[in-house]
Amino acid sequence: MPRKILVVDDEKNILTTLSRALQLEGYDVTVAGGGKIALEKVASASPDVVLLDVSMPDIDGLDVLAKIKEREESPAVIMMSGHGTIETAVKATRAGAFDFVEKPVSMERLLVALQNAQERARLAEENRRLRDDAGRRWRLVGDSPAMAALKERIALAAPKNGRVLIHGESGTGKELIAHAIHTGSARASKPFVKMNCAAVPGELIESELFGHEKGSFTGAVKSRTGRFEQADSGTLFIDEVGDMPQAMQAKLLRVLQEGEFERVGGDQVIKVDVRVIAATNKDLPVEVEKGRFREDLYYRLNVVPITAPPLRARKEDIPALVAHFVALTADENAMKPKPISEDAMAVLKGHDWPGNVRELRNTIERLMILTPGEIDAAAVRALLEPPGTRKPGASAFIGGPLRDQVAAAEREIILACLEKNRWHVSNTARELELERSHLYKKMRALGIERDSAAEDE
Repeated sequence: MPRKILVVDDEKNILTTLSRALQLEGYDVTVAGGGKIALEKVASASPDVVLLDVSMPDIDGLDVLAKIKEREESPAVIMMSGHGTIETAVKATRAGAFDFVEKPVSMERLLVALQNAQERARLAEENRRLRDDAGRRWRLVGDSPAMAALKERIALAAPKNGRVLIHGESGTGKELIAHAIHTGSARASKPFVKMNCAAVPGELIESELFGHEKGSFTGAVKSRTGRFEQADSGTLFIDEVGDMPQAMQAKLLRVLQEGEFERVGGDQVIKVDVRVIAATNKDLPVEVEKGRFREDLYYRLNVVPITAPPLRARKEDIPALVAHFVALTADENAMKPKPISEDAMAVLKGHDWPGNVRELRNTIERLMILTPGEIDAAAVRALLEPPGTRKPGASAFIGGPLRDQVAAAEREIILACLEKNRWHVSNTARELELERSHLYKKMRALGIERDSAAEDE
C-alpha cells in the first residue's frame, strides 16, 4: 500500500503544514520546494504518491507531471492549486493526474484522495500479479529441438486468422498451444473461450456452442449465450473435437462456412467473427475413413496442422519442467520449494510418461505435498510404479480420520487409472465402472482438475 508521499510546493508554510498533518496520519513524507528537486526525489526516493502544486516558479506543475508519467513505473500524482479551474483540472487529468484538490487543502478531502490512490495501487499490484501468474500458467516450457520447432510453427500461425488443428496425445499441452496462438494474434486482447467436447454430454453440445432461448428445452429456465457468442472477435478453442457427435459436426461446419448460427429454440440469425482452434488426440484421417468424422469438417479445421510432441520425445526438457512445476506447486500451496536429488531427477528422466506433461505435473505436485524434506529417488519410484502393481493409497499419509484416508486412497486409484488411460475420462470411467459425470464429480471433490493442470491438452 502507498505510504510514502512526496509533497511539492514552493511555499514553505504549505510544505510544513501538509507534511506534519500527513505524518500524524502515519505517512512517510518527503518534501520538495520546486519542480526540479521534485523530479530528483521521484527518482531517488520512489514515492508512492506525489502531491504536486500546479504553479511553481522553476518548472510548471503540469510539466513536472508529464515528466513523472514518462517513467516506467510512475507514482500516483494528486495535483493541487490555489487558483483551480475546471480547465486546469481537465488538463491535469488528461495528462495523467490521479486527482485534483484545491487550496487551501481540506485534509478530509486529501485523505479520501490518498485512500483512493491506495486502492488503485492495490488493484494495479494485483493485476500485475495475476498477469505474472497467467504468464507462468500458460508458458510453453522447454528448449528441446521438438519444442523449438513447435514454437516456430506457433509464431508462423499466430498472426494469421487461419483455423488451426492441434493433434497430440493426452497431456501434451494442446490447450497451452492454443493459448499461445491466441496470445500471438491480433485477437490477444479479446476473449479466449474453450470447450471440451468430451466433458459435455452429446445432447448439450449444441446449447453449449450456440446458446439457447428460454423454454427451448426442459431445464432452459432462461436464455443463455453460447461459446461462439462469448468468443466473438476472439478465439474459440474446441478441445477433443474428435468426440463431437456427427449431428453436431454438420452444424459446426455450417458456422465455419457462414459465420452465423441460431440459438437453440431461436430464429434470430447471429453473426460472429471467431477464430476456431480445435484439438484432438484421435487420428482424424482414420476417423474420417471409418465414417465417424466428417471429411469436409476435417478439411475446414485442418488449415494449419500442429502436432504437440509427447514428453518422451523431449526428455531433455524434463529438468526445466520439473523446476517450473515445483515453483507453481509451492506458490499454489503456500509452501517452500523442495530440492530434488540428482538420483530423483534421473528417475524422472528415465520414465516413459504415458500421461505426458500432465502426468509429470501431477507427479511433482504429489511429491511436493507428500514428501517431507528433499525429494529423493525412492519417493519418485514409489509414485511411478506401474498402476497395476502400486497399492492404492501407498503414497498417502497413514493415520488421521478414516474419511481422509478413504479419500486419499480414492484419489490414488483414480489418478492411477487416469494415467493408465492417458487421461481419457470416458475410458477411465468405463474401467472403474462409473458414469462419466460421476467420475467428473469425484475428480472435482478430490482436487483432480484436468483443466488446471499446467501443460493441459
